[in-house]
Amino acid sequence: MSINARNQPQTELLVCVKCRRGQEIPSDARRPGQALYDGLTALDCPEGLRITPVECLQNCDYGCTVALRGGDAKWTYVFGHVEEASHPEMILSGAAQYQDSADGIIPWRQRPEHFKRNCVARIPPVTQATDA
Repeated sequence: MSINARNQPQTELLVCVKCRRGQEIPSDARRPGQALYDGLTALDCPEGLRITPVECLQNCDYGCTVALRGGDAKWTYVFGHVEEASHPEMILSGAAQYQDSADGIIPWRQRPEHFKRNCVARIPPVTQATDA
């Protein structure tokens, strides 16, 4: 993973572009997940954030889904029920908070409200210390 100017691992925002958000959509139509990705990439991206389209995050029953990960020492988070039209700025703001944290944990009261209520999974860091 690349290193940004602050010498931290780059944060990656994964966006499921195949999401249909539970709708019947023709196979050749633009999906809500793709619209979310397009909306995110149209905005100014925080320094150190890479937005990556992915084919599927297997959270299909819970709307558009994104994930934040940031190197071996940070927790990874998966968020569902994302709205493609109204959430891109909130997601980028939360991604900037995640990027600025040492371990990927944004203090509860500082998290965007949507992140508090729609966290699907929290995955421990690869280098998480273990108790012997």
